[in-house]
Amino acid sequence: MANKRTAGGTKNLSRKECRGRKLRIRSADPGLDVVHPHAAGIDVGGSEHYVAIAPGPDAEPVRRFGCFTTELRALSRYLSNHGVRTVAMQATGVYWIALFDILEEDGFEVFLVNASHTKNLPGRKSDVQECQWLLKLHTYGLLRNSFHPSSEIRVVRSYWRQRGTWVQTATDCVNRMQKALSQMNLQLSNVISDIVGTTGQKILRAIVAGERDPETLAKMKDSRIKASQSEIVASLTGNWRPELLFALEQELQHYDFCQLRMRDCDQAIAQQLKAIPTRPEHARTNARQPSDRPVVRKQVRGNAPRFPLAQELKRITGVDLTRIDGVSAITVQTVISEIGLDMSRWKTEAHFASWLGLCPHNDVSGGKVLRRGTRHVVNRAATAFRMSALTLRNSDSYLGAQFRRFRGKLGAPKAITAMAHKLALLFYRMMRFGQEYVDQGEAAYQEKFQAQQLRQLEKKAALLGFAVVPLPENA
Repeated sequence: MANKRTAGGTKNLSRKECRGRKLRIRSADPGLDVVHPHAAGIDVGGSEHYVAIAPGPDAEPVRRFGCFTTELRALSRYLSNHGVRTVAMQATGVYWIALFDILEEDGFEVFLVNASHTKNLPGRKSDVQECQWLLKLHTYGLLRNSFHPSSEIRVVRSYWRQRGTWVQTATDCVNRMQKALSQMNLQLSNVISDIVGTTGQKILRAIVAGERDPETLAKMKDSRIKASQSEIVASLTGNWRPELLFALEQELQHYDFCQLRMRDCDQAIAQQLKAIPTRPEHARTNARQPSDRPVVRKQVRGNAPRFPLAQELKRITGVDLTRIDGVSAITVQTVISEIGLDMSRWKTEAHFASWLGLCPHNDVSGGKVLRRGTRHVVNRAATAFRMSALTLRNSDSYLGAQFRRFRGKLGAPKAITAMAHKLALLFYRMMRFGQEYVDQGEAAYQEKFQAQQLRQLEKKAALLGFAVVPLPENA
């Protein structure tokens, strides 16, 4: 009598039938498909790089190359001679940049992957095993390529980041000048808003030149200063300590040096932006009708670029992104230098917000939400959107009213993230589809919010068997 077994709990199968079913299941299982047959994996280091290719009769599976340019060229020739078309490597510090540029120049498809996505299995701790592991993962298409803007945008990004370094250095100089003044009990910051403004610089340079009379220094104030002459005289009465005057002089000279370097960066950025072709403006078929509210242009202050940056950005993007409340030309330049001009890299605006780390993210395990919040993403573009959202606190615009409501309901940190998400969506729509942003005003948002509250009240009242009746006008 044939031995009967239960398979799947629905039908009795003989041993032969059970074995045949297992074979069919095994043959139907596709397993891992080879996505990149001509691939290589590179473990990037500061002084040497390890390269792994598919083993063959005339090829070494792993080779080591140095970090000099001649050796990087030899690495590229080695890959080309063995038919490699695509390369995977980790973004290790800044050591990958030179190798990436050479491989991209030679026509290879380079996958720059996140190190957290290629964690080693237990025991894989050497450089040789690491490059082989990268090769295996990349061959089967298990690695995701990181975002990398075009070469012309990378040039602008380098100039802009270098300018940001000088801006931060100049800010540190101002803080140290303020510290020296406070130690001499010169409370200049209590009577003027900016010690490196027009009045502040006149007074500081006069002090460094040897002027000590408070009356003479107070006469240098600009007519726009609200503080009186006597208040400025009182603030400039202190003890003139020579060591602190020496520090003040050096910091002022360093501040001037930073301003010169920022101007050099501005010239380089302006020249590079002119090299980017003009982007035609989108058709305004779905654009909103313009409102009667005047467009408030952001003022150029402080360390802002001294060339018409907003006009250049409008030319290369095809839209005026500074029409969004809270978004200045500096914010647009920061975002463009980080993400580029091609928004088709993200399928939808939700993908773009997720890439920025501005959308909600829930960690779920066993059907339970373990953690709620946004992902920890280090992104300069997301930081720029958050800074722009923070400026909406005192804005009388539609977005300003929405931000204040979010702030009262969610608290400041969550409200900033929510409004940064909103600004990112508006940015995506304008860049991708050419939609023009028109501010509807604070009153429009209040009317919309009140209508929403009324609908909710009517719904709750209907569930309880009541109806919402408006009060008479004379009540």
